[in-house]
Amino acid sequence: METQLTWFGHAAFKIATAAGKVLLIDPWLTNPVFPRGKEELAALDHADLILLTHGHSDHVGDAVEIGKRTGAKLVANFDLSAAMVSALGYPQAQAGNDTTGHIGGELLDGEVTVRFVAAWHGSSIQKEENAPPVYAGTPTGLVVALRGGPTIYHTGDTDLFSDMALVRRFNKIDIMLVCIGDHFTMGPARAAEAVKLVKPRTAIPMHYGTFPVLTGTPGVFGRELKRRKVKVRLRVMKAGETIAL
Repeated sequence: METQLTWFGHAAFKIATAAGKVLLIDPWLTNPVFPRGKEELAALDHADLILLTHGHSDHVGDAVEIGKRTGAKLVANFDLSAAMVSALGYPQAQAGNDTTGHIGGELLDGEVTVRFVAAWHGSSIQKEENAPPVYAGTPTGLVVALRGGPTIYHTGDTDLFSDMALVRRFNKIDIMLVCIGDHFTMGPARAAEAVKLVKPRTAIPMHYGTFPVLTGTPGVFGRELKRRKVKVRLRVMKAGETIAL
């Protein structure tokens, strides 16, 4: 079997490894650009790990419901993990030290290895829409390395910053899941510059088009990559699409 990647829209992805493990990253399956989100969520009966980049609701998404139903362990930085348990009720037994780390740290070290890397953004959790925000630590990107498979860098929500070049010093990135939407994150031009720094084999744009203010598009992103003569395969996915890596 091959590793499979599914994009649910926004920043939500599923990675199904060749050995059968299921990883979910920022699992907002019920986002506006994925019409089958509720059906997909209802049918999801297996997940091993839920990985979160930060605490905003469009990234935490359906994590608690999925975690309670499947028993999936929560992979997040220390403060975010604590906030998920105390504020949103994520099962504490599924958010232990084996899957809790912080920026610069690497954990799991088995078929799946996860490293937390920096991201320039914010992070807080709200129990309800108008409730006061709860501190949820420092936002992160995630480098997910699969034994015998690809290494995937999910940028999380971030702006461009020069230390992105250090990610590739420690991990050769096969797939870069890169935010391009602008307004809350870097837009296409700055995202193209980020890809130039990281030098992945394939770049997959995300976090665009979900709301009207997210104006960045894959077309502009592609033109910005060409303008910088970045040698990368641009792969634009549709919400709900699954590809083999």
